[in-house]
Amino acid sequence: MIKKLILLTTVLALSLVSCQEFLEFEPYGQPSSLGNLTDAQAMQTVYSLYEWQYREGTMGRGFFWYENASDNMITGRSQAEAANIANFIDNGSNSRDARDNWPQMYRTINYANGILRQVPNSQSISPAVKDKVLGNAYFWRGFAYLWLAPWYGDNGPNGGIPIIDENTAVEDIDKERPASVLDNYDMIIADMEEAAKYLPYFNEMPKNEWGLTHKTAAWALAARAALYAAQYDPSYFDVVIDYADRVINSGLHKLVPNYADVFEISHNWSSEYLYSVTSNENDGAKWPGISFQNGGFGYYNTWGYFQPTLELYLAFEEGDLRRGKTIIAPGDEVDFIGNKIIWQVNPSSTSSPSHMTLGKWLAPFRGADAIGTTVNPNGNNMTTDLNIPIIRYADVLLMKAEALIWKNGEGDAGAVKLINDIRERAGLPRNTNATRAQLKNERRCELAFEFGAWRHLDLVRWGDAQSVYSKPKRGFKTNLSGNTIVSLDTVEVWPARNFNPTVHHVFPIPTREIATSKNLKQNKGY
Repeated sequence: MIKKLILLTTVLALSLVSCQEFLEFEPYGQPSSLGNLTDAQAMQTVYSLYEWQYREGTMGRGFFWYENASDNMITGRSQAEAANIANFIDNGSNSRDARDNWPQMYRTINYANGILRQVPNSQSISPAVKDKVLGNAYFWRGFAYLWLAPWYGDNGPNGGIPIIDENTAVEDIDKERPASVLDNYDMIIADMEEAAKYLPYFNEMPKNEWGLTHKTAAWALAARAALYAAQYDPSYFDVVIDYADRVINSGLHKLVPNYADVFEISHNWSSEYLYSVTSNENDGAKWPGISFQNGGFGYYNTWGYFQPTLELYLAFEEGDLRRGKTIIAPGDEVDFIGNKIIWQVNPSSTSSPSHMTLGKWLAPFRGADAIGTTVNPNGNNMTTDLNIPIIRYADVLLMKAEALIWKNGEGDAGAVKLINDIRERAGLPRNTNATRAQLKNERRCELAFEFGAWRHLDLVRWGDAQSVYSKPKRGFKTNLSGNTIVSLDTVEVWPARNFNPTVHHVFPIPTREIATSKNLKQNKGY
């Protein structure tokens, strides 16, 4: 069913919208009339909302170029544009795949608006299907704004990102930015609230619809939008708690007992699942192989673009089970395409400047028969059978814990329990306190290298980015004697950077979007 969904989604999305571009004469990217669709045709229109999931610029490298500015990772290969982003000197003209997100998400907004303009009055679509269509349209419109707004919008001096809804006339589509990104977050929360009214719970969905979105996913992303809004207005912490509680009190989700299992193919639809990009060896998210050793030691064409830092490695407490799953360090064993690799020993040469690599998404590459079975045989399209999370239950628990600490103070009893549940799963002792520093570190260790749970955005909204980025990034240098690691030295792998919080709290809007608009203004300082 997963494979059918992906293939159907891709084919139908292309058949419906490949010839449409946002802001063209027929702006909504849909058939000219959605008023007389059959149920099957209406669902085909829904699938066009998922097109972004199979693009390299969104679920490949995408916004990880921006996340590469964080202290969690470094550029694994020499790449001038990536270096400019990480050093905060990119002006938006050469931002690699990151620049593809803006047009792709506004295209998704475009699709959703077309549905929301016409489907409510349709007499030909059954009520049950109409609910699915409208729920998906509200969800993915809100999601598209949430994907963009934290990177480009603020509460001053730049404002939010342009809001285009189903009532926007064609001649008014080139809109000015709202005064505040809070306008975006309010719209996102409202869209997710509306989506949840229409969408089923995940356990109510037939298996052939797994991969479409559902009610608790909408609530979880409403909480995420409120968390970002709370950096400007603390009253949004109440909204975070409200939506997190809806997810928690649904009784449908819980932490998977073993952290490593979350990233196994067999747990694609586990109790921790809230929303992931459905993937398989034919199509899907291209992220899993992008951060492993460049060239995959000749076994498979992985790309090695993003690598962990020593700062991330040291953030894990001794005994934290998450570190061994997240990071492959010198001396660690790796099963890759049926070959046992001793990292930095056999072979001793690796492409990673930090002498570490990412292990979180390697489960599909484990077997000798992986290529063509759990991994795409095309190394230029390295999708796998592992779904890639956009949001999962652990994130919801940590969002609520953060809201409680920031609202009620350190030591809040509810936050203590939530953080301890996360720690206990990681093999760590339960604590009697919950501090801001602890919450920040638990979030870092739990969610490293996951789409949507961006470390860089966390550092910016916490006000920590300037201090953190004033220190260099470090890695290991492995010293061998034969096949034995005799010592590990600490080396600088990326110099300290000058982060200006009045400018660099947002990234530049891609210049090609500015160039094709009369009203869209670039973020100040770029």
